[in-house]
Amino acid sequence: MSPPDRGGRSGAGAQRRRVVVTGIGTVNPLGLDVDAFWKAALEGHSGVGPITTFDTSDLDTQIAAEVKGFDPEAHFERRELKRIDRTNQLFLVACDQAMADAGISSFIDDPEAGERVAVVSGVGFGGMKSFIEEIDMLRSRGPHRISPYGTPKTIPNMGAGLAAIRFGILGPSNCTVTACAASANAIGEATEVVRRGAADVALAGGSEACICDFGIATFNQARALSTRNEDPEAASRPFDGNRDGFVMGEGAGALVLEERERAIARGARIHAEIIGYGMSTDAFHVTLPRPGGRGAALAMKQAMRDASVEPGDIDYINAHGTSTEANDVTETEAIKLALGEEMAAATPVSSTKSMTGHLLGGAGAVEAIACILAIRDGMLPPTINQEVPDPACDLDYVPNTARQADVDITMSNSFGFGGHNVALVLARHGD
Repeated sequence: MSPPDRGGRSGAGAQRRRVVVTGIGTVNPLGLDVDAFWKAALEGHSGVGPITTFDTSDLDTQIAAEVKGFDPEAHFERRELKRIDRTNQLFLVACDQAMADAGISSFIDDPEAGERVAVVSGVGFGGMKSFIEEIDMLRSRGPHRISPYGTPKTIPNMGAGLAAIRFGILGPSNCTVTACAASANAIGEATEVVRRGAADVALAGGSEACICDFGIATFNQARALSTRNEDPEAASRPFDGNRDGFVMGEGAGALVLEERERAIARGARIHAEIIGYGMSTDAFHVTLPRPGGRGAALAMKQAMRDASVEPGDIDYINAHGTSTEANDVTETEAIKLALGEEMAAATPVSSTKSMTGHLLGGAGAVEAIACILAIRDGMLPPTINQEVPDPACDLDYVPNTARQADVDITMSNSFGFGGHNVALVLARHGD
């Protein structure tokens, strides 16, 4: 089917500007760029393995989805690395890829153009690893030995700040810190900035890199992580009856968003269009989703309303799908509430977290990219490790093997601790 007409109105009688995606980039446990990520995802590979960066012998969980083969010195000068946490190293490399894919180098030599460009980053924790390192230094060697870059390495907003510096972005800048919904929020907020005319181009996405002893230990204490240490590749199993928690991952995703007429005028390749953005709050618990899925369903309904689409128009949903007992059941219920029982049963849903692990603040951006690639190639990424049916999770989760399908409109769900719910609707670009 063709995407619906999206000439809706926004603001005080103004025509709402349309926002398209002209660049994508990612660094994640399945690959160091978009092509490697997508190939591995369609082949159903797992990025999970034993943790290699620190001693895990005292931890209940000893596995994670690490980014493999990433060489920071291939992308940054050594002096830069002293002030950039790994979270933002991954984010900036994803941004480099997205900008190159969009055919944009930077705006440093054209400040006037840079004034019409925005940047919005999303992150859950910020520079957790750097923060822990500086605290350790403070406790062991005293306050005069900590780094003068301790603050910029750890504060959450620095991804947006560093990207602005790197590319000469002078327009609106923001950072969304909504836990695991953060980078989906960043994409949605950047879309709104372009829609309302505050910028013509936006760089948006997010990242996370907190695979460290504190990061693992705190989620262990919350009983949120899988402890399937003996079989890492099978540990992340969203919607499966034998799931026992999520697997922490690290990674980043970035998108270049552009006002449609500008993109067409410069002959840009358009990957997809962002047509819907919905947010809601569970108002229930600091970590658990609201039972029954009402909060998550509200975000999905709002996104569809914003996109002017009906439940039957959604061809694929990339689920939040964390592999936890509470999320997977609640999200299944939410999809049924949002789409209706009949349409929910007919709509393919999959969780790429079964392969990437949970990238926390970076998850939403990478999963939005998966939706874009599903539209491009007509292929649905699988939910791997689907072995044991769960009666409470009874939708079509594209089990174990990628599937060919006609895909014009997709939805990506992202939910975060604190009850933050975000849904994005992405579509094939049309007239």
